Amino acid sequence: MSFKPVSLAIIFTIAFLTGAPTKAEVSQEAELDLALRLAVLLQSARAVIGAEQALINDPAIGDKGLTGKEVLARATKAFVEKTGAPPLSDGMDAREADLISALMASITEVMDANAASINREGIAFKGFVPAVFGRLVNETFLSKAGDRAEIKVTAPMSLVRNRKSRPDAWEDQVITEYLLSPEWQKGAVYSSLTETGDREAFRVMVPEYYTEGCLACHGSPAGEVDVTGYPKEGGALGDLGGVISITLYP
Repeated sequence: MSFKPVSLAIIFTIAFLTGAPTKAEVSQEAELDLALRLAVLLQSARAVIGAEQALINDPAIGDKGLTGKEVLARATKAFVEKTGAPPLSDGMDAREADLISALMASITEVMDANAASINREGIAFKGFVPAVFGRLVNETFLSKAGDRAEIKVTAPMSLVRNRKSRPDAWEDQVITEYLLSPEWQKGAVYSSLTETGDREAFRVMVPEYYTEGCLACHGSPAGEVDVTGYPKEGGALGDLGGVISITLYP
């Protein structure tokens, strides 16, 4: 699966006053920038896995060369091409650098932890698809980020295949009322300062849309079993297929 990259078109849910922005508004803008950097890095790494599915599932090849170092290097290159800057740079505050470093380390660790399966000869479909890779990276990131941040890939409830990826109440509301609305600007990002549990949090929802690469598993005919063993959803090119949900805690 290969989702369309995050659009840089942004819609804020918090109205900005005319004139100079307040300290709180500047802080929220910085949080949004961090969230989008995390989203683009995750997307870039997932795209590498999507592009290499034929190699990963080739039973005749042993060492595929998809080490953690290699995948991170390719993801970093794609990140620079999309944003014009590296994931890490001088001048970042410590929190931002720590969280981006945690995601980079998570990408590397997941690849190296799954190397034996990916490189196993004699077996075709390995089940190491971008969705699985993304979930494992996000789980590893959570263990590193602690109580500072969370990343999750979710989707409209009808499209969720793994129970761990189900949207929570806030995510479901945003997807239903905004991201699926005909009036929503396609590619626009939803952000809001809200509460999660008993904690204040800055939450961001980055929509992703089906590309041609997604439709082999999520397209038509609806109900036909795909290579992963799930029934296809009958999705069409450009449909909302997933959402990267990022939660940042102050």
